Amino acid sequence: MKASEADIFIIPGLDNSGPDHWQSRWEDKIRSARRIEQQDWANPQMEAWVSNIIADVEKATRPAVLVAHSLGVVAAVKAAHGIKPGIVSGAFLVGMPNVESDDHVPGHIRHFAPIPEAPLPFPSILVASRSDPYCAFETAEHFSAKWGSQLVDAGDTGHLNEHSGQGPWPEGLMTFANFMNKLS
Repeated sequence: MKASEADIFIIPGLDNSGPDHWQSRWEDKIRSARRIEQQDWANPQMEAWVSNIIADVEKATRPAVLVAHSLGVVAAVKAAHGIKPGIVSGAFLVGMPNVESDDHVPGHIRHFAPIPEAPLPFPSILVASRSDPYCAFETAEHFSAKWGSQLVDAGDTGHLNEHSGQGPWPEGLMTFANFMNKLS
């Protein structure tokens, strides 16, 4: 599948993705991409975030592909089973935070726990860094196995955002393009 044949939903995490973040750059570059907006990016409410994802994705007119980062990953996974079957063709998940750990995330997002362990009802990739301060690589391995996601080891790349030097993130865009090619 080509990106132009799908509705690409950009799902940012805490504090949204700024103009230098790879998600914002991809949104500008991919014509079929649009961001799922949240009412409060700084003080996220799990139920509202999940509901917004479900409502927006169910408006898709073509196969939907989710592109989530950080807290957006957890919200997208929580929304996955609430979306009508057959709408989502795949999910590209990057830099999930371990919201179950006080050592990894701020307290005001811990209410996103627990992280679902049920297999996702569509193909997915989880990209994880070995030096992400918000999630140990072993935790990402655990959840990718539970979700049935292909795990992509991004090496020592921090949280995979503009602050860790991943502005345009061309490696990620290549991985995403390969993932899209495998979707039908």
